[in-house]
Amino acid sequence: MTASLRLLSVHAHPDDEASKGAGTVARYHAEGVHSTLVTCTGGEAGEVLNPAMDRPEVQENLFQVRMEELARSVEIIGYDELVLLGYRDSGMPDTPENADARAFANAPLEEAVGRLVAVIRRNKPQVIITYGDDQEGYPHPDHLRVHEITIVAWHAAGDPDRFPEAGAPWTPSKLYYSAWSRARFVAMHQGFLDAGIESPFDQKWFDRPSHDERITTQVDVQDFYAARSGALKAHATQIDPESPFWFGLPDGVVAGLYPWEDYQLAESRVPTTLPEDDLFAGLR
Repeated sequence: MTASLRLLSVHAHPDDEASKGAGTVARYHAEGVHSTLVTCTGGEAGEVLNPAMDRPEVQENLFQVRMEELARSVEIIGYDELVLLGYRDSGMPDTPENADARAFANAPLEEAVGRLVAVIRRNKPQVIITYGDDQEGYPHPDHLRVHEITIVAWHAAGDPDRFPEAGAPWTPSKLYYSAWSRARFVAMHQGFLDAGIESPFDQKWFDRPSHDERITTQVDVQDFYAARSGALKAHATQIDPESPFWFGLPDGVVAGLYPWEDYQLAESRVPTTLPEDDLFAGLR
């Protein structure tokens, strides 16, 4: 039964797949679930955030470097397939990259949805993971666009009258939004304090509104934190291996503090009982 299960994750940039849901995908891959990653942009507008990688040859070839990093991350996590949707990074709001006609945020909606529908119909996932409808904390144009096209594609993929050129209709069963709970960073913050280490979670984290009440599903990934850490480190231009935020506590400690990755079940076409501990609840 597990061999017939298929998962599709839709992300905006190289490195998003490492910071959101990497442990979940690694766990399901280990169980035999076929997993596909859709990365919508090449991350060309991203800053080089690791000082060790801030070199002219990296800056001049940033797209190619980020593609190589993405390939390593995909291998570490265990995705079976990587699909590049083919758009350019839109950059942060009000930056020059926003005006580029090739930017994901500027792509015609029907075109972008059609590309994603074709991936869904070819891969036939029962479960799709995307970004949530409330992105006030990080309103990146590409993240907003990922949500927008995935919602339309979720409805269109099974409709034979929509995008007939994109393949035979396929109706996915469950749609999830990835989440990063307040309970998680509170637990992490306390873990730093207990270890006598300065916490990277300052007051602005505690001032953010909590959306924990929206979380419906927690996947236990305590045995798969190494995949997450390895994938993050693969993105050497974006992730500083000395960062206390990402690596201030050992994987084993983090797994003990908060062993889950969190999701909101946005829509389900199969019966399920909340709360869940499995994205495939109701399907196996």
